[in-house]
Order: sequence, then C-alpha cells, then structure tokens
Amino acid sequence: MWRESKFGKVISMIHIILASLILLFGGALVFGGVRLGLLGGSWAYLVLGVLLALSALLLLARRKSGLAIYAVAITFAIGWGVWEVGLYWWGLAPRVGIIILLGLLLLLPAVVRSLPHGSPGFRGYGIEGVGLVGAIMLSVIVVGLAMATQSKDLPGEFAQTRMDQDTAEVPRGDWSAYGGTIAGQRYSPLAQITPENVSELEVAWEYHAGDIHVDLPGTALESTPLIVNDTMYLCTPQSEIIALDPVTGKERWRFSPNLVGLTDKLSTYATCRGLSYHDATSLGWEVSGEPPPDKKQALSLVEASMAGVTIDASGAAQNVVAGTAQAGAPNPVIVDDAPTNAEPIRLDCLRRIFLPTRDARLIAVSAETGIICPGFGGEDGTVNLWIGQPNVSPTTYYSTSPPLVTNEVVVVGGSVNDNLSNALPSGVVRAFDIRTGRLVWNFDPGNPESTEPITVGETYTQNVPNNWSLASYDPELNLVYLPMGSGSPDQYGGDRTPEQERFSASVVAVNASTGEVRWSFQTVHHDIWDYDVPAQPSLIDLTISGQVVPALVQPTKQGEIFVLDRRTGEAILPTEEIAVSQNAVEGEQPAPTQPVSTISFAPDDVTGADMWGLSPVDQMMCRISLAQLRYEGRYTPPSLEGTLTHPGSFGIFNWGAVAVDPVRQIMFGMPVYLGFISRLIPRPNTLDEIVSAPGYPMGNENFGTPYAAVLRPFMSPLGLPCQSPPWGYIAGVDLTTGETVYQHVNGTVRDVAPIPLPFEAGVPGIGGPIVTGGGLAFLSGTVDYYVRGYDLASGEELWRSRLPAGGQSTPATYMGHDGRQYLVVVAGGHGYVGTKLGDAVIAYSLSRSKSQ
Repeated sequence: MWRESKFGKVISMIHIILASLILLFGGALVFGGVRLGLLGGSWAYLVLGVLLALSALLLLARRKSGLAIYAVAITFAIGWGVWEVGLYWWGLAPRVGIIILLGLLLLLPAVVRSLPHGSPGFRGYGIEGVGLVGAIMLSVIVVGLAMATQSKDLPGEFAQTRMDQDTAEVPRGDWSAYGGTIAGQRYSPLAQITPENVSELEVAWEYHAGDIHVDLPGTALESTPLIVNDTMYLCTPQSEIIALDPVTGKERWRFSPNLVGLTDKLSTYATCRGLSYHDATSLGWEVSGEPPPDKKQALSLVEASMAGVTIDASGAAQNVVAGTAQAGAPNPVIVDDAPTNAEPIRLDCLRRIFLPTRDARLIAVSAETGIICPGFGGEDGTVNLWIGQPNVSPTTYYSTSPPLVTNEVVVVGGSVNDNLSNALPSGVVRAFDIRTGRLVWNFDPGNPESTEPITVGETYTQNVPNNWSLASYDPELNLVYLPMGSGSPDQYGGDRTPEQERFSASVVAVNASTGEVRWSFQTVHHDIWDYDVPAQPSLIDLTISGQVVPALVQPTKQGEIFVLDRRTGEAILPTEEIAVSQNAVEGEQPAPTQPVSTISFAPDDVTGADMWGLSPVDQMMCRISLAQLRYEGRYTPPSLEGTLTHPGSFGIFNWGAVAVDPVRQIMFGMPVYLGFISRLIPRPNTLDEIVSAPGYPMGNENFGTPYAAVLRPFMSPLGLPCQSPPWGYIAGVDLTTGETVYQHVNGTVRDVAPIPLPFEAGVPGIGGPIVTGGGLAFLSGTVDYYVRGYDLASGEELWRSRLPAGGQSTPATYMGHDGRQYLVVVAGGHGYVGTKLGDAVIAYSLSRSKSQ
C-alpha cells in the first residue's frame, strides 16, 4: 500500500509538472501574442497559447480532454507552420519541436493513468489519447518530409570546362600575393589535389604563432600566408613577421617592429591580414658591396634590426579627435625623410617583404633574413604613414591589409576608425617609390585632381573615404583598382560634402604611375549602412559572345556582384537602379535609388514568418522586435527607434572576397546573411561617451555630429539570430552569363549552438575561398571550426578537417620542394564573430606515396 501510494505521488508529480509547464508556455504565448497582434503581427501565437493554456487547465483537472485539446494545438502549429514556411525543417522547428516533445511526454502511461476523467477505451488512453497520437504522427510525417528535403538548396553543375585562357603567367608553385597574384583571383593552377583524392588530405605539420589576445575582442590572427621561393611568410596581430619552412613548418626567423605610440584605451582592435612581396632581382638595381649575412650572422642581426626601428608612429601625443587632449591642440607635422636618390641596396634586400604595422608604418625587411632593409624610407627601412595626415592620433588610422606592389611603387591605403568623430585622418591612398620609399603620388578623395606629393606643412582632406581593403593591379593597363569605404560616420551622412560623397562605396581605377583617376563605379549611393566596398576586386578575362573582355569582378557587402570592364568601368553584365526607402531622420537625405546587378545575392525582404528561435516563445519575441523596428526593405535608413539593416554591416561578402577560376570562368563565393539593428542616439556637442560599452571604448560616438549610433546583431533573448537559417551558403556563378549555377547551405551549428550538435543549418562566417586548377575550392571562414574542400563543378562538399579555433582567414596553396601540393590554413578565430581565438597554422597534403 505504501509503495502504491508513493508511486501514485510520483505519477501525480510528473503530471502536475508537465501541465504546469504547458500552462506557463501557453500563458507566455497568450501575453506575447496579444502584444504582437496589436503591433500588426500574426495572431497565431495567441491562438496557440490559448489552446495550450486550455489543455493545461484540463490536464490539471485530471481530464483526458486536455489531451484532445493538446492534439488540436499540435495540428494547428504544424498547419500554421507549413502555411508560413512550407516544408522547410529549420522554419518548422521552432513552431513544433518543443510542442511535439511535450506531447510525447503526455503520452507516457504513468501520465495517462493520472487522468481518470474521460473515455476509458484503447488501453486506457481513450479517444482523446488516440487523437494526440494521431496528431503527433501527422507532425512526424510532415517533419520527416521537411528533413528529407533541403528547400533552400539550389543544385546544379557546370556543364563544361572552358580552356580559353592562358594562365602561364601564374607562378605554378607559389602563392606570392594575398590573392594568389596581384590580380586578386585567389586561384592556383596546381592540380595534384583533385576531387578524386581530396578526401585523403592529412595534416602535414602544425605551427603555433604565440600571439593570442583574449582580452581584446577585435584582435585576431587572420593572416593569409605568402609562399615564395620555398619560404612561408605570415604576420600577427602584433605586426610581427614569421618566416617558416613550408614543408616542415619549422620557424626560420621572426621580425618584430616594436610597436610604439599606442594606448590601451584605443587598441581593442588589431589585425594584419597579410604581407606583400617584391622581387627586384631582374630590375638592374645597383647592389652595395656589403655582402648579405650568412645564416649565423642573420640570426644575430635580427634582434638588432628590431631594436633599430625607433620612429614614433605619430611623433606627437594624441590629438583632440580621440577626446584625450586639449581642444585646439596643433596637428603635428610629420616629414617625409626618405632618400631622394636610390642608394645601392644590400644583396639580400633585392627580395623584400613589406609589412604594414599597427602603429601606421610601412617597413621593408629582407625576405631571406628578416633583417630591415635600410634605404626604404630611411636607415631604419621605415616609411611613416602619418606623413601629411590631419588629426594625428594613434590607432585611429593604420593599414590592416597588405599594400599593393608594382615594379615602380608600393600603393598603401589605410583603415580609419570610422564612427569615432567627424574630424578623423584622411582616407588618402599613397604610392611610395618601391626602392627608396619616397612619396610618388597621392590620391586624396577630397582633392583627386592634385596627385603630386603634398609639401611639408600641408595635410590631406580629413574624413574622406578610405581604402582599408586590398587593391588589385593590371600591369598591361597600368591601373590600380581601389575598393573604397565611406567617410565617417557610417550611419549618418547629412553633413557630408560632395568630396566625401564622390568616391564613397566605390571601386576606383587610378594610374599606377601618377595616381590619376581613370574611372570610378559607385556600388552604393550616399552610403549610410556601412556598406563600404570591402573586398579585393578580382581581375579576369571573360569570353562573352565570342569576344575576350578584360573584366573586374567586385563583390559587395549588400550582396551585389558587379562585373565591369576594367578598362572603362562600364558594366559588362547589366545593372539597374531600384527605388529605395526615403524615410530618414531629420537632416538626412537618402539617395532615391540604388544599383543592383545581374549577379545578386541580395536577401529577400524580411517578414515575420522569417523569424526564428528554439521555441515559439523566443520566436514570437523576435517577431515582436521586428514589428517594433523600422524596416522597409534593404536600404532602410537608420532611425531613432531602431532600424533592421539586412544585410548587416558584416555584409554578405566582406574582405574575404570571392575566388575566380580564369580557365573555367567560374566564381566561387561564400554569401552569408545576418541582420543588424542600427539605432541613432541624439548626442550633445561634447566629448562625452554616451554609447561606448565596457571593453569597446570609443564606439560609434561620432563626436562632432548630431547622432551617435548603436549597432548590434539582430538576436533573440537566447543569443541566437532572429532570422531563420540558413545564415550561410557556398555558391558557384557562371561569370559569362551571370547565372548562379548552384547554391548550397554551408556549415553546421556545432560551435554556435547551446548544445554542440552537427546540424547542417548553414552558418555565417568571415574569410575567403580559393580555387585550384584541380577543380577544387577550399574555405575555412565559417563559424564552425572546419576547413572544407568542395567540387568546384557542383559545390559538393568532399572533405572537411576539424580546426582548433575559428578559421577566419583565407587559405593558400603551394607546391613544396618535396613535390607535394600543400593547403595551408590559419586558425586564429575572431572575437567579433564569436569564434574561439587561436594561433595555429596548419598545412595539409596527400601522403608522399599518393603525391607521386
């Protein structure tokens, strides 16, 4: 009797807990459903909440009719879900997943026995229980159909391989520039690794750079290595150069620039995406009588060369722009002290590595020894990039991307600390003599007609668009192609000048010898969404209607891929202007139209049905948030109440760019989708911080403007994206027609979900792909920790390997001196993306026996 009594109490407890949970669940849906409905959203949550609450009350009254009402709730949820999102599993999951699970628990025999009031048949389950079984079976069938299909995939395959192009100029074994070559294709003709054997890739070696900064969330190792003349070069967040043996991974030397002039307050973001290499051995330069050091001497001289770099980054204390000095403080004059005549060069400096540093310098070191090459900018091999800059203030300006090198000049842009102030350094792009470091020309977007080097005491135009990403170069046309950002602030443009607008969010072609503008193409008019052009242009010759056309492929944050004639800037594939929202804050004047391209990965307009969550409750809360935001499609201006900006400022494509195969004339890319909330905050005309968060000082304060800005990803209360998956794809495009041949959901939620389950949901990421002559594409940029290999013809994933941290960089491939083709990946993570930080450099290859 005691045992029966105790067992009965346990049964009753389970019954009460389940019913109470369903009542709580239903009550939340009723409360939120009313709120959502009054905001103009769906009333379905209210209906579902009422059904669940009624079911719970009946269950608490020990009536089996509660099971019947719960069956109605399940049927309603599945029918409503299919009506809104069709047979798409990730869209159905929030609406039915937890409800089905609770329904299965209600069918436990112990729970059913605790419901004496109702029909007794069917082994005590009654008609009510049978109805619930039927509703669950219906749901399982629908869910099974949804899981068996991938409705967001676009399957396809390239039908033929074009062999029109001569790629003999591509170094077969090297990866000599960030984008493979100065054309920015991210292509290698190496073909030892193929779709047939890629699954047999294995780790050849692993190296750790020892530069991790978990206390600085924006600081990450995201370098793409160079591999030239049997040496691998990469750079670290601390602006160090590391040289490795590309076959063994053994460190050969390391160079540190001794960063100066920085403060903790303004140094929360630091990166070095890559280095630049130049070989002058065939240029006939005069070589000094000083012999290059041997290996033993070189090792002893490296440390001495580091100590020799002593030029202060700014030569002055921080200026008023950072809010840390007195108003009216004079702008320091930084003088160009590079030699006027080319002195004889040390033999080992005929091959040089150019390093952009975090404290705004450009340093030349020997590619052989890692020792500074004197004569480039001075005896310390350094050009001070603060020359001619207004508003000098450490860390508000430096070059995060490798410069572009020709046989005449080194072309350098820079990243300006957008959204700090309306009195920032200039976005000027400069070319320095490749041998001496003497300034040759300057492209100042605020004064583009005057490209002669400015004189001592002059400064460039403050706050104009900057070129923070990578440039490309066509030696036959002698044109440099510059992807440009916008002047600060990003989210408000009411005070911008015509000079700030002219080249904003544009790709600009300038003469490599003079800096003269040849043409420009604007990808966003009056950019107020941080849609700067983030990616290196890819140069490729396309065969269109039987004619070979020199083309430029330009990815953008807003998802448009513009294909232009790189001689003139005219569109090869058609573009058009579309009307956009004009609903902006006082003082703002949005552009009436925006350009779109034949190749477009622009997202569909967001609706309430697109909202997502782990349950109907957090999904409903996302719908409430959406209803409270201003959203009138892509290009909705930022607002005081908050605007959904989709795509967000991370963009559909970012600095990782795309890869193009010049033989097959295929583009391979990683479009990603993550919305942001952009809110403007009226600010006083002071230096008070009103929006900076702890750990992110000097956020979007926009000193000197009417508004500060707050940006954050559009997330649910549980920290998951409010938008339904997929959040990331891989895609293949025929560049001759503009057709997207395939687009596949890419990546798992293993490293972003509360429970590490390897569900293929399609995840966002940052970093770029490469393609090879073997018919493969490689990518490591997703927020799950994998590097993947794909069949370039179909986009099918053929291989993956687990990484120890996020792979937010672009891989490279090369031929080792042992005759094996290698793939190298840097797994440095990225705090702003939310991936684990790391310092691993990992090389993969086929086994020696299979590489023959």
